[in-house]
Amino acid sequence: MQAADTISPKPADDGKTALSRAGVLPAQALRALIKQGEIASDVEDITEAQIQPASLDLRLGKTAYRIRASFLPGGKSTVREKLDKFAFHEIDLTQGAVLETGCVYLVPLQEKLDLRATIAAFANPKSSTGRLDVFTRLIGDRQVSFDALEEGYSGPLYAEICPRSFSIKVRTGSRLNQIRFRRRGSQPSQADERPGRVGDRALKELHTDLGLVEGEAAIREGLNLSINLAPASGAKLIGYRARRYAGVVDMDRIGEYEVGQFWEAVEPDADRRLVLDPHEFYILASKESVAVPPGYVAEMAPFDPLIGEYRVHYAGFFDPGFGYSEGGSPGAKAVLEVRSLDIPFILDDGQIVGRLVYDRLTEQPDTLYGQGIGSNYQGQGLKLSKHFK
Repeated sequence: MQAADTISPKPADDGKTALSRAGVLPAQALRALIKQGEIASDVEDITEAQIQPASLDLRLGKTAYRIRASFLPGGKSTVREKLDKFAFHEIDLTQGAVLETGCVYLVPLQEKLDLRATIAAFANPKSSTGRLDVFTRLIGDRQVSFDALEEGYSGPLYAEICPRSFSIKVRTGSRLNQIRFRRRGSQPSQADERPGRVGDRALKELHTDLGLVEGEAAIREGLNLSINLAPASGAKLIGYRARRYAGVVDMDRIGEYEVGQFWEAVEPDADRRLVLDPHEFYILASKESVAVPPGYVAEMAPFDPLIGEYRVHYAGFFDPGFGYSEGGSPGAKAVLEVRSLDIPFILDDGQIVGRLVYDRLTEQPDTLYGQGIGSNYQGQGLKLSKHFK
């Protein structure tokens, strides 16, 4: 391993301050947890390339298991105990392998955790994973929910993977999901509380001070986002719909594929309206350009049946610095992965489709999204995943 890849924080950036406060942990605190063995790997050392401003990319291990159906281990079982019952066969990932659409796979990850009692973890697919309609969730031993690990979790990590629109090729070391860590304060938190969560009143103040969107912000249980079904000047499309039976996407190949092979353009309607066909997958964009200030992170709230029978935004944390320009206007759209669940559903231009919730970091990260770290979606408009030309 090259020296530049190893985790070696500077003395002034040892993460101790960030580890002493409540909220989401920034990059320097993640490095400290790695140094102390609370985040570790028995396979390969964790590299600097995995560390994002407020999250850690997780790597697939050497073997994938085709399983009968998705499952949770529950409070008394390990994932391995359930896997021994439900696995059909093993797939070697060391030379790369194709995971087929409609099938469910479980992959042991290279990383493992041994967290202190004040730190919990939560996960999300990476943005590029979600934009390919690859359903990915984190599972841990004796956990009762997906993508969430209780405070003090100690044990292995697994990724459940189900490609929906396109079959994908992955290999040992491929990074499909990412994990964040949250520290509570000195007093134990209630089950429904999330240390560092920014309430509506504070969010309005933050918008007044720094500008989360251009113009007036619609804030109710988070920053409300609306759908953009009006094309930009000179544009001929408002989104993309995934083609069926299009082929295989290699998750580690960047800028490799022709858009038209995998996607069909969604053109604007004269009434600025779009009918979502059941179970079809769309890539659309928010009407608002949004920003995440340096001391904060954000994520889309889960599916809300009160706004319609569809799901928006399957993946992607919003890192500190996303769309943010000090003294400037918010500069990045929220690209939305959209699927109508069981029935056709009509969207109108400007309709509220989701909520962006913000959390405080325990300390401003030493690196921001887009600042020389190869961020693929800074300043984005309507944009497919990084795999397409």
